[in-house]
Amino acid sequence: MSKDFVSRPPDTPGSEVPDSVFEGAPDKKCGLPDRVSLERSVSCLAPGQNLTPLFIPEPQELLSPLESNKKSPFLIGVAGGTASGKSTVCEKIMEKLGSGSDQVMILSQESFYRELTVHEIARARQGMFNFDHPNAFDNELMESCLKDIMAGRPTRVPVYDFRTNSRVPSTFTTIYPSDVILLEGILVFYFPNVREMFDMKLFVDTDADSRLAKRVLKDTEELGRTLDQVLHQYTSFVKPAFEEFCIPTKKFADVIIPRGADNTVAIDLIVQHITAILSAPRETAIQRQRSKGGRSQVMREEGALRRRHQSDTSNIYNAKNRRDLQDVLNRPH
Repeated sequence: MSKDFVSRPPDTPGSEVPDSVFEGAPDKKCGLPDRVSLERSVSCLAPGQNLTPLFIPEPQELLSPLESNKKSPFLIGVAGGTASGKSTVCEKIMEKLGSGSDQVMILSQESFYRELTVHEIARARQGMFNFDHPNAFDNELMESCLKDIMAGRPTRVPVYDFRTNSRVPSTFTTIYPSDVILLEGILVFYFPNVREMFDMKLFVDTDADSRLAKRVLKDTEELGRTLDQVLHQYTSFVKPAFEEFCIPTKKFADVIIPRGADNTVAIDLIVQHITAILSAPRETAIQRQRSKGGRSQVMREEGALRRRHQSDTSNIYNAKNRRDLQDVLNRPH
């Protein structure tokens, strides 16, 4: 709470403050005084009168008037295993939405790899660093950039160089406000704060053999790695991380796309759905920010209800707590 002071005389006869004291305030006696009216009110104080503190709530939004009137972009998360075709799916959606929206932007979670230490860089050169682990990403930076995007503000995204396993110094990609933003990556659904920002969540489900074949071709041709290096990294890090961190997030997806970009029917249906949503009125950035707390409260209440429901009904699955089975359980065999 911020504390401003405005003159409020005691409630005694003849001690009312004239309207001229509040001249320049937004709403006379009931409004908040500006600097001029505050100085006038202080100069008009009678002997023995004090300044009464007036508590004013902190503003919930730190957005400019132009930003607050902008429509929030439609944020889509696209997850899936390595080389599953996430980027291709995003490009197909972008291509089909191109004529129906002002702008569509694609972001990659790989841009948010964190800076490695000297020891980690040495391990990465030997193929011994796990880039598929959640700790490999700068989640705070990714969340901050997404918040800027959803508020309608331009944001700068770092550029990552996979040959040096580091960010390109002083080089950024500026993302401007757009109608649709697609964020693709293996773990975009793993972090709860990021996951809750998405308006739509897609999971690209591709056969493991196909993903491995694409990964081998990509790493050998683009990164100059040998087949032994690629297979060692895949079996030691990529596959275990996929099973431990990526595949469990499949349950959060709104739509699962089998066969990736080859599934043109699924992509067409998704594009139709997005187009219908974009044609409807969208909430502005300030409306989204105001309603965020309400949605979080609803989610917390639903979570508590589920936990209570599971707790209240879990006894029916324990045969010892079933009264109707007591005779059977106690019956000698």
